Amino acid sequence: MLQTVLGLAVVIGVLFLAAYLLRKLNGGRGFGSHGPLRVVGGLMLGARERIVLVEVGDTWLIVGLVPGQIRTLHTLPKGELKATGEGDRLFAQWLKQIVERKSEGG
Repeated sequence: MLQTVLGLAVVIGVLFLAAYLLRKLNGGRGFGSHGPLRVVGGLMLGARERIVLVEVGDTWLIVGLVPGQIRTLHTLPKGELKATGEGDRLFAQWLKQIVERKSEGG
């Protein structure tokens, strides 16, 4: 019984030591995203495809992500995007027109 408790204590001690060393080697930043890169937002396009807006310093990168590939789609200065919500409304109107055409033709 004593041998089991001591073995468990050694394993837990090794885990804490590894976490401490990882934090020290990482510059004290821990495991968060406090470095030069920050994900601003993202959009799922399919089951495994997405677009992500990444902030790198004073630049925003629009990046496309698919399995096995990452591609920069566009680069722009930080803060250039303005979210008005009008695009959502226009898309909703377009989708409604398509659905109406399908129901009339079918």
